[in-house]
Amino acid sequence: MTEEPATTTEPTTEPEPPSGGATRVLIIVAAMLVVLLVGATGGMLITLNSAEETPFPGADSVDVGFAQDMRVHHLQAVTMAGIARDKTTGDLQSLAFDIESTQLGQLSAMGGWLTVWGQPELLPPGAEHMRWMSGATIAGHQHGGGADGAATMPGMATSAELNKLRAASGTELDVLFLQLMLRHHQGGYAMAEYAAKHASVGYVRNMAQKIMESQAAESRLMEAYLTELGGQPLPMN
Repeated sequence: MTEEPATTTEPTTEPEPPSGGATRVLIIVAAMLVVLLVGATGGMLITLNSAEETPFPGADSVDVGFAQDMRVHHLQAVTMAGIARDKTTGDLQSLAFDIESTQLGQLSAMGGWLTVWGQPELLPPGAEHMRWMSGATIAGHQHGGGADGAATMPGMATSAELNKLRAASGTELDVLFLQLMLRHHQGGYAMAEYAAKHASVGYVRNMAQKIMESQAAESRLMEAYLTELGGQPLPMN
């Protein structure tokens, strides 16, 4: 009787499950893809909706002017919030992070609108801000309309103030951050209020309304924190 040669079975190696760190990376990557897909879908819907219903707003419209100016305004708020987030702790750190993340999302959305509308994200060098705010009054001064634009938007910090914030620490940092951001919010609120009333596109009015609501709530919170620290709000510039 002839014996059959024995067959050797190679042991199978099961793939090891990803480590905790690798799992977190996969989750983050998946979340980023979802955000990108949602953003792309939103942009496409805006394009289709606008094409079907109304023409895109023109270069001199409230919608375009608001998006261009508020992006610049938001960029400075993000800068100040980022400085505070890295240098403070506790409730103020959380507030700074919330302002930074909220306004980053909003300025990205406004940049998307301007791209869809075929408009530049920034005004040309030397162009005045707020010409779209015809007859609006901010801090006792009229802005916008014809030749009544402004070289600087209300609430914006100067380069010297930003450098002082970067150099500050401890209570001095907290007070200065609250002062600068509170004034910044107050200036931005007036711009958003005008756009909420006068923009021609529904989603622009909706964004402006959301900016008003979030900045009003954050302003009340900053006023309370400033009082606790013995600071005073800055006058509007």
